[in-house]
Amino acid sequence: MIDILGIKTTLPHRYPFLMVDRVIEIVNGESARGIKNVTINEPFFQGHFPDNPVMPGVLIVEALAQLSGILAFQSGMKGNTVYFMSIEKAKFRRPVVPGDQLILDIKVAHKRGNVWRFTGKAMVEEAVASEAEFTAMVAQRE
Repeated sequence: MIDILGIKTTLPHRYPFLMVDRVIEIVNGESARGIKNVTINEPFFQGHFPDNPVMPGVLIVEALAQLSGILAFQSGMKGNTVYFMSIEKAKFRRPVVPGDQLILDIKVAHKRGNVWRFTGKAMVEEAVASEAEFTAMVAQRE
């Protein structure tokens, strides 16, 4: 398990753009599971349907990507930055609203050198809220 303090030593993201609250399982080089607690205090809810707050889908995919970055760093890529190269097959199956807890699951589909391909799902309770495939490049921090 990696708590928020450990996440902050791994990722460069900070509030309001840090989208992973806890890593509950990690298998280096293979997979990770994390949590994003969704609260009404999130700044995007002020403008994203204020009378019907829904978490933007792109931020759900960002949460999956941040968990992927944590996995890459924990798998020996420390001191680097992970950049999106592509997002494919993104699907949004149900709205994510304040009070939901997103369970983020990612798996490494392929890695070659500094390019990693992931599949990811974000779930609320037992229902898939979002899923995507994405490719990222691990690059040196400047």
